[in-house]
Amino acid sequence: MDPVSLIFAGVAIFFVYKLISVLGTRTGHEQRQEIEGLQRASRAKDAASGAEAGPRTVTEKAPRPVSPAAASLREADPEFDEPAFLDGAKGAYEMIVEAFAAGDLKSVKRYLAASVHDAFKRAIADRETAGSRFELKFIGVDSASIRSSRVENGSMIATVDFASNQVRVTYSANGDVIDGDPNRVDLVRDAWTFSRSVRSSDPNWTLVATGAAA
Repeated sequence: MDPVSLIFAGVAIFFVYKLISVLGTRTGHEQRQEIEGLQRASRAKDAASGAEAGPRTVTEKAPRPVSPAAASLREADPEFDEPAFLDGAKGAYEMIVEAFAAGDLKSVKRYLAASVHDAFKRAIADRETAGSRFELKFIGVDSASIRSSRVENGSMIATVDFASNQVRVTYSANGDVIDGDPNRVDLVRDAWTFSRSVRSSDPNWTLVATGAAA
């Protein structure tokens, strides 16, 4: 199996050869969460608190504990905040799925590894050629958890399992429904892998692979 096929082993393969448009509005979070949430927690509030007038003993807040699956990330970055990371991961997942479904990757290109972006782009071109149409309504993310993590060649790598609710319908070129149901919400499970350099001053994480959740 070639690298492109591996990248599309999960959620992406569902979209190949389908013309996609996004239906309706989300019924979950009212405000889109930017992928910038995939970053180390800021210490600005603590700094501001410590700058208040009057002599006082400043006690540094201990970082929240992380799950065993995220232990290597905390080891590499003592400021790694797992809940904040997962909040950002959920926002990134929704934003990227919707961008891919709409066939417009401009808004998310900077958050995709070159191989993922190129594979998504080719899939969009393929479905346009096929003439079929795919409609997606993203309802919301049910859950997100770190499946595994590691530090490799100076980069922190985390694989996140997602469970989300989506309405997905595929139409033929003639407008007939060939897959899905516009009145049914599907539970979709995916596993996406994000990476960030330990030494980078850029707090954003990059999507480096997609796949099916176990």
